[in-house]
Amino acid sequence: MKDVDKCNIAAKEMNQYIQQNCGDHGCSVGKVVVGPSTSIRDEDQVNNLIEHIIDTYKALHLLVNNAGGQFVCSAEELSSKGFQAVVNTNLTGTFHVCRAAFEHYMRDNGGSIVNITLGNRNGMPNMVHSGAARAGIENMSITLSQEWMESDVRVNCVRPGIVFTLSGFENYGPAGDMFLEKILPAMPAKRFATPEEISSAVVWLLSEGASYVTGSVVSVDGGSAFHFLPLIDIEDTSHLPVYGTLPRKAKL
Repeated sequence: MKDVDKCNIAAKEMNQYIQQNCGDHGCSVGKVVVGPSTSIRDEDQVNNLIEHIIDTYKALHLLVNNAGGQFVCSAEELSSKGFQAVVNTNLTGTFHVCRAAFEHYMRDNGGSIVNITLGNRNGMPNMVHSGAARAGIENMSITLSQEWMESDVRVNCVRPGIVFTLSGFENYGPAGDMFLEKILPAMPAKRFATPEEISSAVVWLLSEGASYVTGSVVSVDGGSAFHFLPLIDIEDTSHLPVYGTLPRKAKL
């Protein structure tokens, strides 16, 4: 089956879900549409996608960058190719889409952009590639919010904590089980986030109610940014050589 056929099937299923869950509440709902197959790593393909959107729908008011991916790997075992692949998708790909949207439409018409990152405030052990890329997205978003201020383009980020979806955890294999066994009890809220809790923050940032918000990073993580999550095991004995005098009771 071709990619476009798969996308058409997925769009149909999502539109049915939207109608079933939103249409009955009397609210105005949009629909999912299918465009040209695009790799956000490829600048020309991204430009083609944005041009298709504007030619077909005559406008591009809102943009959410949520494409990305990573894999579990320690820094010492991570190849340069693996590092670059994740950075090119998450950071460079996000830049491609932001810039194309600005150049083709938002420069003259304004707009709102939300970039999705992840909970990397305390680093991201075993995902150095993704942690570095998402930190870059956050700094890039702050920069773009200033450069594009005169065009009335707002640029913000949503920084999710760990979000539970069945498909997402299955993709990580045994590492997904590790998150459930080790990370979940360490979460201050003692639970993970739902996709709806992340999307609610995105919708607000896109809305007129957030018209004075730009260059911000909104954390939706149940307070986990303020706790050290046990993403790796560190042996319970003192580490790092001591400079000066430190009594025995002050170290393990």
